[in-house]
Amino acid sequence: MFGNVKLSLFCIISSIIICLFTVSTINQYSQANFSQELVRHKHTPILITQEPSSSQGKKDANEVFPEQRNRIHDSVIVADFEILVMVAPHHKYQYSSLDFDGNVYCVFQTNSISPAKCTGVLPSSGTKIFKCSIPENLRDLKSIHPPILTTSTEDYSLSSDESLKVFSRSNPLCYDSLSTEEDIILFAKGVNKNPSAINKSPSELKCLFSNGVNNSNTFSTSVTSSSQEVFRCLHPNETEILGLGDGKIRVSLQVNDTVVPSLVYYTPPAQKLIRPEKKLLCACTMVYNVSKFLREWVIYHSKLGIDKFILYDNGSEDGLQDFVNKLKGDYNVDIEVIFWPWPKTQEAGFSHSAIHSRESCTWMMYADVDEFVFSWKWVNSSEPSSDMLRSLLPTNTSSLPSEEIGQLMIFCYEFGPSDQKVHPVEGVTQGYTYRKRILNRHKSIVLLDAIDTSLFNVIHHFELKLGYQGRKVSSRDAVVNHYKYQAWPEFQAKFERRDRTPGLGFEPVEPEDWGKRFCEVQDTGLKMLAQKWFGLASSEGIKMVWQDA
Repeated sequence: MFGNVKLSLFCIISSIIICLFTVSTINQYSQANFSQELVRHKHTPILITQEPSSSQGKKDANEVFPEQRNRIHDSVIVADFEILVMVAPHHKYQYSSLDFDGNVYCVFQTNSISPAKCTGVLPSSGTKIFKCSIPENLRDLKSIHPPILTTSTEDYSLSSDESLKVFSRSNPLCYDSLSTEEDIILFAKGVNKNPSAINKSPSELKCLFSNGVNNSNTFSTSVTSSSQEVFRCLHPNETEILGLGDGKIRVSLQVNDTVVPSLVYYTPPAQKLIRPEKKLLCACTMVYNVSKFLREWVIYHSKLGIDKFILYDNGSEDGLQDFVNKLKGDYNVDIEVIFWPWPKTQEAGFSHSAIHSRESCTWMMYADVDEFVFSWKWVNSSEPSSDMLRSLLPTNTSSLPSEEIGQLMIFCYEFGPSDQKVHPVEGVTQGYTYRKRILNRHKSIVLLDAIDTSLFNVIHHFELKLGYQGRKVSSRDAVVNHYKYQAWPEFQAKFERRDRTPGLGFEPVEPEDWGKRFCEVQDTGLKMLAQKWFGLASSEGIKMVWQDA
């Protein structure tokens, strides 16, 4: 009997020891995993917003858009710890008491504060965009909650709702839209695998509509086209719209059972009673802090036949609108600025322009502000003529659709730094006179009505509808002088927002021989021609009309 008691006691003590050892081991393992998590998040300070899921059977708006319920405004993280805060004009929190021209601040969690700067207004919805820097003391956190905007730096009790996360451009996100009479064009990142051109079939997608607050109803329409970051959807009918109540309707993409987070509100097509006079030839480019280059590019091409310039402003901070207003007043040029704050979306911006401008422009030249069209056939002309660029356009008088020309491809000469140390005040056409020997990839002049409905493009080259074809322009007729590799400070600033630096790899560190790189041939053709057309005699020699006074 006593032996049985001793045996039982021994078993109990052994079990306790084993349990204690197991708990200790688990704690050590958990602590080790926790430490690993800290290390992992040290190099990933911003939590990427998780995609909300939705089953086909459940249509509650809070479940469809869980990260957007009770949201005062949307926030999206862009590069370099910058955050865009969006104030929609229709929202019940319109900040009507704030003077947006005065001092405005972003107040983050822990009451951390940074200045807010109004950068522009989205043309699709009238949403006003403010840019703030994420305070340094928050940059190591796993997640950032949406800030609020205020003119006061007093303490605020921000929501601790963990479901409210800031959107990230690193994740799938619907970020802009455009409505035509026929359909809605939705711009979304991370759905199609670009640039591999692996596009989801429209049958896998739906456009989903919801008021995103407390409505129990949602509805969807078919997606008719899916290409790169561009998705075309059918408009909802009036009955469906009325079923969502009086609030603004948010629109997103549904990919199988997953709903892509969205910044986009549905806007019906505008009724255009008076259509603008259609220009023959326009020019479109995306710009970021290029105001000092703009005068030369606009003045030069306006004299050669460009009737209108469309600038997609990628969040410039160098007084772009002031430069544009002065150009309009001094030279009577037609310039439209479209606010497009989304980084690394040049193809999507050009797709937007193909639809936005098709009622005001017949042909569109897609080129950057460091690219100038030039022909040796012009050198004997005493002055520029608006027929010089227009003469390149096809007449399209053929009765056979297969012979219709819908796109001109003009090849480029890439110019090197030409020993310049800083930006030449007389302009890029004057300062850079050495280039690479061979012609490089082309820029395009496109018939907007010929662009395929997918709006697919590779920067400056579009896919065309059936019945249209492209034509290469002979280098004897025209080339593009691309002043690509400029003085080092300019070149470094130009590519600092990219993942890699063309010609240098991933580290934009100035090579010792930078000033002489890419300088294989001396080419002063455009320099001398521009001096003849735009040079002014002065006591200090020739001064170009685009130089600052």
